[in-house]
Amino acid sequence: MNGTSPQDSGRPRGTSATTGQAGSASPMVPGGPAASQAGGPAGSSGPDASGPGAPGPLPGPGNGPAKVPPQKKKKKKGRAFWKELPILIVVALLLTLVIKTYAIQAFFIPSGSMQNTLAIGDRVLVNKVVYDVRSIHRGDIVVFSGDGSWNPGTPPASNNFIAKFGESVASMFGFARDQNDYIKRVIGVPGDHVACCDAEGRVTVNGVPLNEKSYLFPGNSPSENRFSVTVPADGVWVMGDHRDVSWDSRGHRFGFPGGGSIPESAVVGRAFIRIWPLSQWGVLPIPSTFQQPALTGSAAAPSGSSGSAQQAAAVADAGSPVRPSSPAAPLALGFAGAVPLTLLQRKLRTSARRRFRR
Repeated sequence: MNGTSPQDSGRPRGTSATTGQAGSASPMVPGGPAASQAGGPAGSSGPDASGPGAPGPLPGPGNGPAKVPPQKKKKKKGRAFWKELPILIVVALLLTLVIKTYAIQAFFIPSGSMQNTLAIGDRVLVNKVVYDVRSIHRGDIVVFSGDGSWNPGTPPASNNFIAKFGESVASMFGFARDQNDYIKRVIGVPGDHVACCDAEGRVTVNGVPLNEKSYLFPGNSPSENRFSVTVPADGVWVMGDHRDVSWDSRGHRFGFPGGGSIPESAVVGRAFIRIWPLSQWGVLPIPSTFQQPALTGSAAAPSGSSGSAQQAAAVADAGSPVRPSSPAAPLALGFAGAVPLTLLQRKLRTSARRRFRR
């Protein structure tokens, strides 16, 4: 026996079991002191320095790439609204001209020939497209040009699409030709026989008496002078609601083309609503007396007339031409249509620009 214990067996001689001094051959135990030193904060480049669980570099200069500040988003350089304003105005003016020329126009009432339905100073809107989709009806209140009929010395205005637009543009700048437009109620349409008066003093159409109390001026009779006419194939017979002062078809029977009737082609449109004064705002309906089915019958008598030119001329002249009113309504409609159109073109332009950049 050499006096060595089993715990000392296999340990090299001259090696302390407790101190691990120089020359020791202690194995590297994972997680042991040696491993801790290898992975310590000294920045050792040992094999375990970047292993799992190893702490990353401390914050500070030189320990990693510098943080890049976030870039500010570039503001989109869209056009400001004020830059779109000229486009908006141009589109609105063009729409106003189109609406005024072909769709809706306001007129000022200068005389009392349509009282009490329409008073002096009233303003009405006239629908210019209604007769493109339906015929002129009895009872309609229409605005028409007297050129070539009630004003035989003045040639009628052209109905050409472009010519009408040109005249509308000229009117915007004060160069419009003199207009002889009138406003009356349609009593007879092409082929109707219109006469006055029956035994009770009423106007008849194709032998059917009209009950006109709802729209005649109070105290007026249907007509003070008698007549009996057949409306030409292309004309309409018109009369004012204030019969005592209205110089209408009755006063143009002698010496005028059409014998008092006005051509359908001269009708500008139907007055369908009164817009001024606001207290009298409202639609202008067709009176119920014109809804009688018997009115659609054929003419009950041949054309003819009674009375004299002097009697016709005795009807007081209150047929002053109606005047186009300020284009406030068409202008408002023009701007109402221009705003969405301008926004739409702006959106389309932006979308096209984005697609181009891609």
